[in-house]
Amino acid sequence: MRRFVLKQNGDGCAEIVSDECDLLPPALGEVEVRMEACSLNYRDLLMKSGLSASGGEGNVVPLSDGAGIISALGEGVERFKVGDRVALTFFRDWEDGPFEMRYHKAARGGSCDGVLSESVLAPAHSVVKVPDHLTTVEAATLPCAALTAWHALMERSRPVAPGDTVLCLGTGGVSIFALQIAKAAGAKVFITSSSDRKLARAEELGADAGINYLKHVAWEEQVKDLTDGRGVDRVIEVGGPGTIERSIGAVAVGGAISLIGVLTGFESSHLGLFPLVTHNADLSGIYVGSRAMFERMNAFLAQHRIRPIIDEEFAFQNALKAYGVMKDAGHFGKLVVTI
Repeated sequence: MRRFVLKQNGDGCAEIVSDECDLLPPALGEVEVRMEACSLNYRDLLMKSGLSASGGEGNVVPLSDGAGIISALGEGVERFKVGDRVALTFFRDWEDGPFEMRYHKAARGGSCDGVLSESVLAPAHSVVKVPDHLTTVEAATLPCAALTAWHALMERSRPVAPGDTVLCLGTGGVSIFALQIAKAAGAKVFITSSSDRKLARAEELGADAGINYLKHVAWEEQVKDLTDGRGVDRVIEVGGPGTIERSIGAVAVGGAISLIGVLTGFESSHLGLFPLVTHNADLSGIYVGSRAMFERMNAFLAQHRIRPIIDEEFAFQNALKAYGVMKDAGHFGKLVVTI
């Protein structure tokens, strides 16, 4: 069986190398999944650099997100049958309920093996059926980016509803899924980018307005103008320290900011957080979601016929090229490796 491995090199970083190994039969409660596709997230670049919160110490198969077909069942598995199309969960053991720190010990592609492999063994509790309207390749984009957006908009606090306003930062996987989910829920959505071409594509997907943050450095003021001075009900904040203060400036009284990404880095010498107090606004950390959330999201995607936006597909042997494209940050939506 062919696979790729994140090989630790001793300085905190890792290199990705191709590898071959034998696949054991599925054990009690496990399923064997013949992978058809995997997708990349910014977190996968962090894993390669040794910066992820859910990284492990040994060599692991990279990538958390993937989908395929069940090819064998271990004893005791009743929820699935051979031939079922499934996607794997990001956190192997977070089935339902509140997050617990122990789940970090089984974050795929970090603290345990991921999915950049021809086949994967997985506990049956850590896979979900793929929505019928999606291809298996499309479903490979769901476990991290889509579920993170869903968690932020529909599971944390109250669900986004018609008449709400949502601001999405950037046009990567999480923000594009957030745009699609929020529009399906009836919200008005604004989105930022440094590229007018990407903003035009976002508007084709339903974005009500795009803001080029190179042309409008104080983009929170543009958001205020678009909302008659009120600000937005929700912010999908993927930038981190370099953008969080502007996101705070863009949020409405009683609104909520979902802190998801760290595209601008991890540290800040100064953060002006007091406006959160004066606005009675919430700031919440979002780290993917549970299997139960995944299943609820899949039902919503099926109901609204939402399809992931895939920018580019790469053959399995060209997986390293996909990492390079992710690092260059010129993509719109998701990058996929087919197997």
